Amino acid sequence: MRISTSNMFDASILTLQQRQQQMQDAQQRLTSGKRIEKASDDPTAAARAERALTAIGRIDANQRALEASRNGMQLSESALGDASELLQQVREAVVAAGNASYSDPERQGLASKIAGLRTQLLSIANRSDGAGGFLFGGQGSSDPPFLDEPTGVRYTGTPGAVQTGNLENFPLTVDGRLAWLQARSGNGTFSTSSLPNTVTGLPAKTWIDAGRVTNPSQLTGNDYQIQISGSGAGATYNVTNTTTGAVVKSDTFISGKSIEFDGVSVILSGAAEDGDAFNLQASAPGMSVFGVIDQAITELNSPQRSSIQIAQSNSSRLRDIDAVMVNLQNVRSQVGERLNNLDGSEQRMADNKLYNQSERSSAEDLDMVQGISDFQNQQSGYDAALKTYAMVQKMSLFQYISM
Repeated sequence: MRISTSNMFDASILTLQQRQQQMQDAQQRLTSGKRIEKASDDPTAAARAERALTAIGRIDANQRALEASRNGMQLSESALGDASELLQQVREAVVAAGNASYSDPERQGLASKIAGLRTQLLSIANRSDGAGGFLFGGQGSSDPPFLDEPTGVRYTGTPGAVQTGNLENFPLTVDGRLAWLQARSGNGTFSTSSLPNTVTGLPAKTWIDAGRVTNPSQLTGNDYQIQISGSGAGATYNVTNTTTGAVVKSDTFISGKSIEFDGVSVILSGAAEDGDAFNLQASAPGMSVFGVIDQAITELNSPQRSSIQIAQSNSSRLRDIDAVMVNLQNVRSQVGERLNNLDGSEQRMADNKLYNQSERSSAEDLDMVQGISDFQNQQSGYDAALKTYAMVQKMSLFQYISM
């Protein structure tokens, strides 16, 4: 086999070019810090890196959704806190109105104060989220969700809540109808009310408190009516289950003494009059913050009420104000729990993102120590190739004859 001089030159040049390319590739990896520049460098590792990069993109999108949700929930929690403070001022005004020494004009002055607080509460209920929506707009409303009409405040939004639509469905709004218009009536279990005297048709001379539950296991959920028979010291009362028609209790009327039956207890106070009657109905959702305030304003503006009427009115309104405050506090607690959940989700996302960043780095990043060593090896190889080519150049016949 004959090996020509040109073949040796070609082989040397080819080796030199390969060494130069390898050294350039090593230098490129050192410059970029990446072991994989293109998928063909390592298809398996490139696929790992791409999956990790996709996961990081999803996490970034979820983090943006989480921040939007946190902003909405923080604003909602603040709004509910402001509303609770205003309702506390309404309650204090109603308590003051129960002062027996107050005149009708003084109570009307308190009614004006409550009307101003009502305006502020309506403004809070229609508070914007700063992004063109409303905190209590439910599932969406282009206009303020609460509309003040002559018959009362009406909810124009869609019940429910807007969510981000990602895997965890972070909430962006609060169900305004649930927060402002769906408090349970009465004390949360049953509601008491005074009826016109069945004999005279006039307001009762006795008043009933909000009542309380004494034994939850005995509750029936039925409606009751308490009827007073006779007047003065000889007055008695009958408690009738109006759902079944059965008389569940009868006894002598004593002002201020508890009347207990079927797991509940109520107190009747005042001078008993034949025909005074009271209802007890199972509590139900649907009581409006604004309806309660409107009723309080109407009653405070009513002149020439008797002390019994004032006592009954104040007891009922305080009961209802407490009920709507409890409902707002419950919704506020739910919003606070959502904020806690967002904190937990944020931590999980951060951990997941860090894992995927580590996975991507492991798949495509260059070990700098190994990279520098490889570059030095390639550089040494290239130097050797250059020296070899220089020596091969001198091994021609013409070079030999010229010597």
